[in-house]
Amino acid sequence: MRIVIIITGLILSISSWAQTGYKIDFTIKGLKDTTTYLGYYYGESTYVKDTARVNSTGNFQFSSSTNLPQGVYFLVLDKTRIFEFVIGKDQHFMMETSTVDYIKNMKVTGDEDNKIFFENMLFNMARNQEASPLFKIMNDSSSTEPAKNTARASLQAINEKVHTYQNGLLERYPGSMTARMLKATKPIEVPDPPKKADGSIDSTFQYRYYRQHFFDNFDISDDALIRLPKPFYTEKVTEYLEKLIVPQPDSVMNAIESLVAKVKSNPETYKYLVWTAMLNYQNPKIMGLDEVYVRLYDTYFASGEMDFWISDSIKKSLKDHADKLRLSLVGQTAKNLIMQDQNLVLKSMYDINKKYTVLFFFDPDCGHCREETPKLVNFYNNNKDRFNLEVYAVSADTSMQKMKNYIKEMKMPWITVNGPRSTVGSYQNLYDAFSTPTLYILDKKKKIIAKKPPIERLTDFLENYERMQKHKQETGGDE
Repeated sequence: MRIVIIITGLILSISSWAQTGYKIDFTIKGLKDTTTYLGYYYGESTYVKDTARVNSTGNFQFSSSTNLPQGVYFLVLDKTRIFEFVIGKDQHFMMETSTVDYIKNMKVTGDEDNKIFFENMLFNMARNQEASPLFKIMNDSSSTEPAKNTARASLQAINEKVHTYQNGLLERYPGSMTARMLKATKPIEVPDPPKKADGSIDSTFQYRYYRQHFFDNFDISDDALIRLPKPFYTEKVTEYLEKLIVPQPDSVMNAIESLVAKVKSNPETYKYLVWTAMLNYQNPKIMGLDEVYVRLYDTYFASGEMDFWISDSIKKSLKDHADKLRLSLVGQTAKNLIMQDQNLVLKSMYDINKKYTVLFFFDPDCGHCREETPKLVNFYNNNKDRFNLEVYAVSADTSMQKMKNYIKEMKMPWITVNGPRSTVGSYQNLYDAFSTPTLYILDKKKKIIAKKPPIERLTDFLENYERMQKHKQETGGDE
């Protein structure tokens, strides 16, 4: 008997060990003689992983000797997503349903995860049906207040029922794909702020708590969370970096590096997180954060860290963009420009002895330049003495005559030079000014203090900048 038990155990062990790859059998009544596709989500995109031919009785199979990455997948028929299902640890199972109603008629054999997934879906559908008439009452302007109060209470009860059901699912099946997905979308519950010793409320407590616990329910090292119907992974990382981190290069880089430390053991989440950060700061909304892109490239791409997946062509594109940005980052000393003006006299930007220099790159044939230049002329005429500033405008066109005509037409009262007529080479080797119009603000020492600010915000920028400089001087900070 002991020998039989050992042999049986050995057979079971070998059988379990042999279940590599995936083998998903489908039977769909009402479907026959067609082709279906196995699709999956990846961030904001969808892809096809496998193809299967449906026979005359609705049977078909997706299979391979290689395991599928875990996440949410879907069945495609005639370029339409029919239904979703999950791929977890068990990847040998069967799904039976019918075209009458794919979800309600679904029967899963051999995979607990998909049983949970469809049960949860059916539960939510039932709760939505319960809530639908209640929402109608709430949105009906003719509904009485007592009726709305009753509907509101009923909706709250339904909501609590859903929470109870899903919390129970999380407790019973914590490692399932379904539970991980539900947990990832679960909001952080922030407690009320405590009182300080003097009885006042700590106004920063909830912000600090939310930031500290932001990823409690979202395991950023789990690459399955990249393969969800909504791009939660991208949205989660972006929200953290853009809303909870001080928008300053050092702070952002520190935050990214702390996230990288959590995901680096998983190559898939490592590459995805770094790539997401790169995209966020490729053309940042906040001035000065393009430095983050440059530092990300140097740290993770130029170093070879991402060579395990990045192609040479994409890496070169990243390098080219980083090298353009690094020419003139906020905080750097601006490179000098020496070019001929309309009288063929060389004008050096460094000769400008003003508190601020506005460096303006334009093209006489550029339609957007023709819209923006009058705004800059108006700003200059109203503020040149107030802020003690001068404009050094660089024409991108080789034609001196076009530049002269543009100066006259736009009534440009400042220093205007012809970019190609230069003693320092192409300005595009010195500045990130590959499109026009492009504008920089330099301080008295020709340090870049603003890069590509909107012309209509120049007054606000300089007022705020001077206010900050005054505060630094009063508190003993560096200028």
